[in-house]
Amino acid sequence: MRVLVAEDDVRLAKVLDSSLAEAGWDVDVVNDGRSAYERMLGEAVYDVVLLDWMLPGMDGISVARRARGSGMATPILVLTARGGAQDRATGLDSGADDYLSKPFDLDELLARLLALAGGSSS
Repeated sequence: MRVLVAEDDVRLAKVLDSSLAEAGWDVDVVNDGRSAYERMLGEAVYDVVLLDWMLPGMDGISVARRARGSGMATPILVLTARGGAQDRATGLDSGADDYLSKPFDLDELLARLLALAGGSSS
């Protein structure tokens, strides 16, 4: 399965890249919102998008809203340090399909991505 990771924390992006690849995912990583939006609507087909909220250039919430407004149906999981109830509601209202706050458990993240992508761990 293929995942787009949009994360501006380079260290975390590397951890996500290697962890997801080790779990069998084909991973593309971008570090800003504009690149994420372009990739989401580009020629590459993703099974799921892992989107940080606080990205430079265009924040993740704006990316999700614009992508949904453009007709993109790929599942989006927002992964962010913003964990309040209103933040979660805003994230989901933006078009995200799931929301996970940092810090997070890697096994839970993998399970959520797999569920969103419609895959099976067996």
